[in-house]
Amino acid sequence: MWQIWLIISGVFFVMEMMTVGFLVFWFGIGALLTAVVSLFTDNIIIQTAVFVISSTLLLFLTKPLVKKLSRPDKVQTNAYSIIGKKGIVTREINSKKGIGQVKVGSEVWTAKSSTPISEGTEVTVKEIDGVKVIVEPIKEPVLK
Repeated sequence: MWQIWLIISGVFFVMEMMTVGFLVFWFGIGALLTAVVSLFTDNIIIQTAVFVISSTLLLFLTKPLVKKLSRPDKVQTNAYSIIGKKGIVTREINSKKGIGQVKVGSEVWTAKSSTPISEGTEVTVKEIDGVKVIVEPIKEPVLK
């Protein structure tokens, strides 16, 4: 009977490779544990109970560990990594006329804004819309 549990375990591991989540893996481990138990007993009820209990315990007991080890804060890559960064307007931004450029780091982007922004103004990148960045001018603190 251990061979059947070994095959079931292999099927679960192959299914895990085809899925995005980290869920089916624990059923594969449960099937492996059941294969070991089947070496000592031929009772299918005990084997099934071991499979269900071990898989369920592994699933729920390791969920907090997996959440803790996984990175909840996603690191933005490629173009989206400039969101929130400061830049300088290199060509006046006027969305009605469809003109405007911003230099962010070493890259020059076509830009648009809800309000016209003059050249030389420091801006913050709020989002990316296709190949254009949407920016807002940085508000200077008012000194009294």
